[in-house]
Amino acid sequence: MLVPKKVKHRKHRKGKNRGVAHRGSSIDFGSYGLRAEENVFINSRQIEAARRAIIRYLRKGGKLWIRIFPWKPITKKGQEVPMGGGKGGVDHYAFPVKQGRILFEIEGISEEKAKEAFSRAADKLPTKTKFVKKI
Repeated sequence: MLVPKKVKHRKHRKGKNRGVAHRGSSIDFGSYGLRAEENVFINSRQIEAARRAIIRYLRKGGKLWIRIFPWKPITKKGQEVPMGGGKGGVDHYAFPVKQGRILFEIEGISEEKAKEAFSRAADKLPTKTKFVKKI
């Protein structure tokens, strides 16, 4: 799974995940991309599951770029812990995705194969996605 090697602050505030992505909203590396259509947190397990679905379908062909990395620590308190006692420990890491962000890119395969690979990956993600081509 994807986890940061080192973080400046161990715990993070939740913050707001609003608006439209300006950074990372264009296809820069591959020919085809998978674009997020909603604002959502995607955790490292979901990214890994989508990556494995794409790689399994592609077998040996094509090149894949993952355009997101889970840097934000998500904390959780234990079951049946009474109120107080501070913030819980880090449970997992997530990436706050804004609408329009490119999540994955592929190059070196046909458009039909890329569409099928991305549709399999989209089933693993908690957001609506759209297949996009480089202009």
